[in-house]
Amino acid sequence: MQHSKPKIIAIANQKGGVGKTTTTLSLAAAFAEVGHKVLVMDLDPQGNASTGLGSAADSREFTTYDVLVGKAVEEQFIIQTDFKNLFLIPSTTDLSSADIELAGTKNRSHLLRSVLNNSDLSAYDYVLFDCPPSLNVLTVNALIAADALIIPLQSEFFALEGLSQLLMSVREVRKLGNPDLRIEGVLLTMFDARNRLSLQVEEDARENLGELVFKTVIPRNVRISEAPSFAMPVLSYDSKSKGAKAYRALAQEVLLRRS
Repeated sequence: MQHSKPKIIAIANQKGGVGKTTTTLSLAAAFAEVGHKVLVMDLDPQGNASTGLGSAADSREFTTYDVLVGKAVEEQFIIQTDFKNLFLIPSTTDLSSADIELAGTKNRSHLLRSVLNNSDLSAYDYVLFDCPPSLNVLTVNALIAADALIIPLQSEFFALEGLSQLLMSVREVRKLGNPDLRIEGVLLTMFDARNRLSLQVEEDARENLGELVFKTVIPRNVRISEAPSFAMPVLSYDSKSKGAKAYRALAQEVLLRRS
């Protein structure tokens, strides 16, 4: 029986501190707010996305590690969060050993894709992967399983240098077994319009990457920084903040790009 498939989006950049987790949670919340059912899969051993959606570390019975070593996404893996339409498969530090443990596994880069292909996820419109800040086996699994990739790019010096390495990895992943992986877009984060460097990074990014760069930029905003410590996305923490408005605009851009 053919199940309708959700759109699967990986949020990745091998650099840390660029706003990956914030983007995952805020985009998920913005989709959920307009009625889409969203499943967030936390693939980062640090588990920040899990904490940011209210999952206490000591209550995580099943995690994305169980997904990777299993045959399908089972119902008990999925937590219904306190936010309407928003669901989570959390992670724990167990995931950090996945690189070593999966080293000898055949087709180790395709584990997540195989599991998702065996799973009925038709209840969801979107699945979002929060990836770790490195191009390790977890990130490669996410890219091979995803339909699309969003790359958060901090508006700082050397921002574009790290990007070229990630784009090379995308080409490798296409050869490895996901020829249809598309780059949904590059998202400028922590943007300060009063800062000449931010404006320069934006100019360089748009000049080099053109339409790949989202029109929406995410501002440097104290509400975005505060929201995780209250275990909620910025859209719930301060719905009227500049950060919340920016992520709603991003969600609309992504929805319009969806064919």
